[in-house]
Amino acid sequence: MTGIRVSGLRKEFAPSGTVAVDGVDLEVPTGAFLVLLGPSGCGKTTTLRMLAGLEDPTGGEIRFGETVVAGAGTVVPPGRRDAGLVFQSYALWPHMTVRANVEWPLTIARMPAAQRRERIAEVLDLLAIGELADRYPGEISGGQQQRVAIARMIAPNPSVLLFDEPLSNLDAKLRAETRTELLRVHRATGATSVFVTHDQIEAMTMATHVALMRDGRVEQFGTPAELLADPATDFVATFMGTPAANVLDAVARDGRLTAGDTDLGAAGAVADGTAVRAMYRPESLRLGTGPGPVLHTVFAEVTPLAGRMVVTGVHGDDRISVVLDERPEATHGDPLPVVLPACPDRVFDAATGRRIAS
Repeated sequence: MTGIRVSGLRKEFAPSGTVAVDGVDLEVPTGAFLVLLGPSGCGKTTTLRMLAGLEDPTGGEIRFGETVVAGAGTVVPPGRRDAGLVFQSYALWPHMTVRANVEWPLTIARMPAAQRRERIAEVLDLLAIGELADRYPGEISGGQQQRVAIARMIAPNPSVLLFDEPLSNLDAKLRAETRTELLRVHRATGATSVFVTHDQIEAMTMATHVALMRDGRVEQFGTPAELLADPATDFVATFMGTPAANVLDAVARDGRLTAGDTDLGAAGAVADGTAVRAMYRPESLRLGTGPGPVLHTVFAEVTPLAGRMVVTGVHGDDRISVVLDERPEATHGDPLPVVLPACPDRVFDAATGRRIAS
């Protein structure tokens, strides 16, 4: 099995000059489950397609183990990269049975017939779809089709598994069940996996490593716990977590941070006159009138979450989330005073988005 190393990866589309990926660096350990996470248009799918060999980089290098598969005048064709790919659309052959779909890459690889039969039975059993072997894709459900696509991908036993938003066409229940199946397959194969999604819940539940992307670059790379506990930028803070962290625009004046007429506490290392974004985790907030800084919001909604309540108030253009044990006695439009802790959980420079050390 093999790890993946990406250095200075860039993709510019001609003739428009649009830069989809701009200097991505990643080092994925052997056997890791990397999730490329981010909003639409951030470059995650283009990065995956370059890993698969479906797009050629315009700069940088991709290594699978010690082998350069793209870069420095080298482009290894997709079929020779020892990588499997599952598409968002499944891409099953409609005129072939489930067995024939799974057998196809083994036939292309010229595996002997007896070995093919053995391998097909093995992967169909691993995905619990052996009873579907003689059916056609049109005769099975979307979730079953997804399992067939995964079985076809892992049948040749590739060292690298690539997933392009494979759960987006499934309903919520099937998504949760298929996440479990994918992790089981990942562990069973021992392969290095790269999974593309815009859903941070999928990232948090599946990944050993997350690369959160924005505008063609990696905003932060690390374990899910690292991105949650220590966001490097305000973008990471507001993208990760359920609910995500609250961020308020503020400025340092006379050694204090202020957001409008609300004093947020001591400015610490922030120089006077610096515009910042102050981060507060939802669990750090409470409702009431003090003691502590009070942010005056207007009640918007309440959402049950794992036995607790996520209460949302609106403050100007900001939505402020507070996690409580019980639903407050409030209706839409009511005043909702939110008590802040003595100082923000993190402070970011408003101009760069980067964290300012406390």
